[in-house]
Amino acid sequence: MPAWNGIFDRLRPKSYGRRQPLILINGLAEQAESWFKNRRFWSRYFEVYTPNILVYDGEILHKRIAEKKPITVDFLVEQLHIYVTNFVQTPPYHIVASSLGGKIAIEFAAKYPELVNRLVLLCPSGMGDKEQLPIMEGVRSSDWNSVVRSVFYRTRYVDREIVRYYKNAVTNRRWKTGVLRTVKGTTETSVRARMKDIQAPTLLVTGMKDRVCDPKTAEEAAKDLKDGHFLAIPKCGHAPQIEKFRLINRRVTVFLTSDIPTAHPRWSEQLLVKPTRVTK
Repeated sequence: MPAWNGIFDRLRPKSYGRRQPLILINGLAEQAESWFKNRRFWSRYFEVYTPNILVYDGEILHKRIAEKKPITVDFLVEQLHIYVTNFVQTPPYHIVASSLGGKIAIEFAAKYPELVNRLVLLCPSGMGDKEQLPIMEGVRSSDWNSVVRSVFYRTRYVDREIVRYYKNAVTNRRWKTGVLRTVKGTTETSVRARMKDIQAPTLLVTGMKDRVCDPKTAEEAAKDLKDGHFLAIPKCGHAPQIEKFRLINRRVTVFLTSDIPTAHPRWSEQLLVKPTRVTK
C-alpha cells in the first residue's frame, strides 16, 4: 500500500500546505530565467525561489560599479543572505546552484550552515583549477555564437530563446560591463578549501564535456565533502540543467527528498518521490 500511496501523492499532490523551499542560483553565463527547463518540474515538489542576485544590467551591480567597489563572491553571498532572510524566512533551505552560483552556494553553506538543508552543485566553478572562460571572448567581441558554444556541448539542442537572449545581451554595453566586472571580482576566488566545512549532504554534478570547469577537478573536489555525492554526465557541457534537464530534474528531486541521499537512485525511488511539506 505505501508504494501506491507514493504514486497517488506524486500524481495528485495536495494543493494546500507549505512546501520545502528550494533556492536556485544561476551562474555567470546565465540569468534566473535559465531555470526554465527545471522550475516547473521542481515546483511540483518544492516552493521554488530564483533570486536575481546576478543581473548584469541591473541597478545593484551598476551602483556598486559606479562606487568603484568590486563585485566579489562575499558580496554576492551577502546579497543571497539578505534575500532569504527577508523574503523567504523558512530555513533551512535546499539550494541548487550552477557555475559561479556554485561558488556563492558553497561560501553561503559554509558561513551559514544552519540555513542549508541540502545542496546541489551543477558544474561549480572555484574548485581549484584554472578556469577557462571562452565565454568572455564572445562577450568582448559581441559574438553570441561563441558564447553559446562555450556553454553547450551540442548547440543544435539549444533553445531559440536562449540564442535570442545572447544575441541581444552581447550588444548591450551595460550588460557587458556587468559581466566583465563580475568576472574580474570573482574568477580568482577558489572555494575548494571550503568544501570540508559544508555540513549539508551535497551532490556535485559535472558535464564530462564541460569546457569551462575541468570535470576531473570537480570529481576530486567532491571527495573533500563530508557527505558528498558525485554524478558525471556524458555528452554534456557546462549547463546540464538545460542540456540534460530530464535527468537533472529527476536526480535532483530524489536527492533532495530521499531519507538517504544518493547520486544514483533506483528507478523506483525516482517514480515514488513525493511532494515535500514543511511540518513546523
